[in-house]
Amino acid sequence: MDTIIDEFLKFIQLEKGLSANTIGAYRRDLRKYETFLADQKISHIDFVDRQMIQQCLGHLHDEGASAKSLARFISTVRNFHQFALREKYAAKDPTVLIETPKYDRKLPDVLEINEVIDLLETPNLSKNNGYRDRTMLELLYATGMRVSELIQIELEDVNLIMGFVKVFGKGNKERIVPLGDAVIEYLTLYMENVRPQLLKHTVTNVLFLNMHGKPLSRQAIWKMIKQYGIKANINKTLTPHTLRHSFATHLLENGADLRAVQEMLGHSDISTTQLYTHVSKSQIRKMYNEFHPRA
Repeated sequence: MDTIIDEFLKFIQLEKGLSANTIGAYRRDLRKYETFLADQKISHIDFVDRQMIQQCLGHLHDEGASAKSLARFISTVRNFHQFALREKYAAKDPTVLIETPKYDRKLPDVLEINEVIDLLETPNLSKNNGYRDRTMLELLYATGMRVSELIQIELEDVNLIMGFVKVFGKGNKERIVPLGDAVIEYLTLYMENVRPQLLKHTVTNVLFLNMHGKPLSRQAIWKMIKQYGIKANINKTLTPHTLRHSFATHLLENGADLRAVQEMLGHSDISTTQLYTHVSKSQIRKMYNEFHPRA
């Protein structure tokens, strides 16, 4: 079965264009699956049945796997068996009647509007790196893009005249996200005055650069946002994704269409975007409990 796993991993890398992190998660799940089947003396994929997969799930549960991890594991195994059947490595798919375990999705931390403003106003605009950081924060909140998408943006992806940025998301899927006047103003000055000073003698089309003229890393941006959060006295878990969550929640709270938010976030499944409606409802409940005299 080792050969089939290798072929499957090649398939999802080449045909689906998944990220290295996602492929790594698939690989780890399938190696666990392969090890369990080997311990059960399963020598061929067609010898696997539904009961065997359920035993594997029970084994992982006993080892302490969470419901979320088990749900991901089932998704991986299901995709693997569907591939094996389609490519004629197997004569059947034993996952057909397997149900995915339910798990409670944790509601993400969301910043209040005043907290966003406090965070945005923290960088020192008199310094090149401070102005760059303010521009990045403005862009993250204005578009809801992921930090992995932010560091990939190149000069030609930004159209300040038309007011949009081209973003390449998971699986290298392209989407167009509109820009507001505030972020356009910061981007204009950054691109015209600040970036050339950061660039020095380096040749690159990447938009955001460090003080050596090189592209910024994800880790550097995570660290930067955490430090600004401390300076702004924001007592919440603060990551680049917090700005993405806040972007989506604030749009929905102000009446934005769910499908439009899904498009801007680059979610392939609207159920992922619907998570933010739960955040909004929890905020409504909080306000009701706080202000209604009979709550």
